[in-house]
Amino acid sequence: MTAHTLLLVGGDLCIRAAAMLDAARWTCIGLRRRAMDARPGARIRWLRADMADPAALAGALAALPAACGRITHILYAPAPDARTPEAYARAYPLGLRALLDALPDPDALRRCVLVDSSAVWGPDAAGQRVDEDTPPAPADFRGAAMLEAEALLHARLPGRGVALRLSGLYGPGRLQLAEGLRTGRMAAPDGPGHWANRIHVEDAARACAHLLDLADPLPCYIGTDDHPMPTADLYEALARMAGGPPPARASRPPDGKRLSNARLRASGWTPAWPDMLDGYAACLGAADAPRSLHVPCARS
Repeated sequence: MTAHTLLLVGGDLCIRAAAMLDAARWTCIGLRRRAMDARPGARIRWLRADMADPAALAGALAALPAACGRITHILYAPAPDARTPEAYARAYPLGLRALLDALPDPDALRRCVLVDSSAVWGPDAAGQRVDEDTPPAPADFRGAAMLEAEALLHARLPGRGVALRLSGLYGPGRLQLAEGLRTGRMAAPDGPGHWANRIHVEDAARACAHLLDLADPLPCYIGTDDHPMPTADLYEALARMAGGPPPARASRPPDGKRLSNARLRASGWTPAWPDMLDGYAACLGAADAPRSLHVPCARS
């Protein structure tokens, strides 16, 4: 079996993806800005390094024990620390460039999966299916920063870089929308052009692990479930599941699109939760769900 050394940049999604990889084949190393407690038997060896400090980043990677091997794969799934242009630039193009520049042996790298989002496309009032061949048209700085990172990825790592554009994540610890609907704080958008696209966090992690190990991947994939739906329909269904009142309606400009996962499915990935309503229902199905929505979500 071929041995791989995976460098993880990110939090929960990276931890879930690492747990899905064969421990006999994959050595997992993680980078975090803050120190992580070393736990006996932990799958990931965490290093403390700040992407904004190139010298410290290069030093941390250069100090890896020889037993870890050369870094052959990267899963880059950053979380901006603020919703500002500067934070998104630091997390995406600047952070990725700093990481690639700091690699002690860049020629050993065989795959880098960059996780960003469907924000690279703006809203589509016509409701046409959006796929990887749909020209990007970001509506704000978030999508623009992600596209800049993707361009860097493919320029620096031609044939070795893969972008995974995720739709909205939900699952354990990601049920804020349901909580807002339970308490009646959320209004459903009214009018055309409002589409909800979701992917369970475990299916997103499964997509990351799949693309890290996929032979001859394409440069870009959309990660979402099989059934985009009108946002108002999702809000009404979630309000019922969570034991909340029917949400009010509010007229808003179009802010959604209908995403297609056909390319990712054709590559061999299969979601455990192909329909967001089933996934949310599993997460909210505990007896105390109306009182506390952050309950463990069933896993397949």
